Amino acid sequence: MAVVNALSVDVEDYFQVSAFEDHIPYAAWDRYELRVEDNTRRILDLFDEAGVKATFFTLGWIAEHCPGLIKEIHRRGHEVASHGHRHRLVYHMTPEEFRDDVGRTRRTLEDLTGEPVLGFRAASFSIVPSTFWAMDVLAEEGYRYDSSMYPIRHDRYGTPGITLTPHRWRGDGVIEVPMSVLPLLGGNVPIGGGGYLRHFPAGFTHWAVRRLNERFGRPVITYLHPWEIDEGQPVQPVGPVTRLRHYGGIGRLYGTLDRLIRAFPFAPMRDLPIFHGGREEPAEAVPAGARGGAGE
Repeated sequence: MAVVNALSVDVEDYFQVSAFEDHIPYAAWDRYELRVEDNTRRILDLFDEAGVKATFFTLGWIAEHCPGLIKEIHRRGHEVASHGHRHRLVYHMTPEEFRDDVGRTRRTLEDLTGEPVLGFRAASFSIVPSTFWAMDVLAEEGYRYDSSMYPIRHDRYGTPGITLTPHRWRGDGVIEVPMSVLPLLGGNVPIGGGGYLRHFPAGFTHWAVRRLNERFGRPVITYLHPWEIDEGQPVQPVGPVTRLRHYGGIGRLYGTLDRLIRAFPFAPMRDLPIFHGGREEPAEAVPAGARGGAGE
């Protein structure tokens, strides 16, 4: 049986990314042109053409400003999940602030769709060892799964050492669906999403997805942002590293995504086998640092 991969979209606009937060503060968001609706609809149309469904992790701010878009995502048969209210990094929040943020977003999205919101993805994968307390908060706020951990080392995020496949956190908490990496040359290579999908050659991505599916039997968790297909977005005066990370490969992503979703089976996060009686990794695979409670 073919492995079914998970397809996801983080619904945020170009001016809301974490890398721009020093240049574009939250208080200035209302002064920027909203481009997320048109770009998200381009993605929705592509998914319709390919006959695939996805999970849309949506900012509460976007939901409040573009409620019709959220209703359309739901109407077209996709899963609506939470990306937090205003794209704040978890490690810049207290547990109380995080609770307010994820609770407000869940209620906003549920009011628009009329369905329970099951999943959460933190801004810039910012559930890291210092913020593992967030997993307890998510469980207490009614979330069923999280997809915020990247098992790599990075200057902004990373949770090296966690189980690489979907697993139940601490054996009794929410389910963690970590971002996909391919074990290669003694390390973990991130594949299938965001900047990695834009910067890596398409041929390498297809090879990596096939190898992860066939050699390891693992689903690939693919993600992108609507701004990543927007060649017309206003260019921001940022440094060379941020410029490369944000704008590199934007002109190629739409075509790369089109070919990828037609070459491999994809479904929303909620359709992964772990949510329907599939295999779970043992709880002891979770690193010891994850075992603390919300107060640690």
